[in-house]
Amino acid sequence: MAQGQSRSSNSLVVPQANSALDQLKYEVAQELGIQIPQDGYYGFMATRDTGAIGGHITRRLVQIAEQQLAGKFSR
Repeated sequence: MAQGQSRSSNSLVVPQANSALDQLKYEVAQELGIQIPQDGYYGFMATRDTGAIGGHITRRLVQIAEQQLAGKFSR
């Protein structure tokens, strides 16, 4: 598959967030020292690595949401 394309049936609630989520994926992978394949095919990556990337992305998204909610309700 070409980079940026996905076979996932998940659809984004906010489609405009796609590029920000991709950027987050690359940032997290770099922080973890995991090389993302240039061709965008993840089939040869270890499940442990892809899971680590996904887990860290989830933690970061929860953190962002908590900060936004805290700011919203602290006014």
